[in-house]
Amino acid sequence: GSGPVLLDNVGCGGGEARLADCFHLGWGQHNCGHHEDAGVICRGSLRLVNGSHRCEGRVEMFYLSQWGTVCDDGWSLPAAAVVCRQLGFPYAVRAAKKAEFGEGTSLRILLDDVQCSGQERTLLECSHAAVGTHNCSHEEDAGVVCS
Repeated sequence: GSGPVLLDNVGCGGGEARLADCFHLGWGQHNCGHHEDAGVICRGSLRLVNGSHRCEGRVEMFYLSQWGTVCDDGWSLPAAAVVCRQLGFPYAVRAAKKAEFGEGTSLRILLDDVQCSGQERTLLECSHAAVGTHNCSHEEDAGVVCS
């Protein structure tokens, strides 16, 4: 990186809402250089695509450096609730099926046979076929409507 080093000796427990909520030496207080810059690799990030507003759309998941879709086999309101919560929305209004928000034809189908209780923190914590294993087409892309 370049520019000022903002945080050093960051210690998080995992329940913090923001990095700034973790223990650290204080903003701008450090004893390191950019050769020690930290990074993360996120797995299982989600987005909603083709909705009429930001609270709805086809569910797409970023996994191993690529975006893909979720098949609607087993798709339910509890699964939609997990997606909505993961995206920062408090409630799921509806679990959309049959590519209601369009087909993600240029993407891989990443998840199929998703079964959630609704209590999972992420969609990947729900029961599902192995990532990338499916028996469906993009005509079955899953979506959600959140509030």
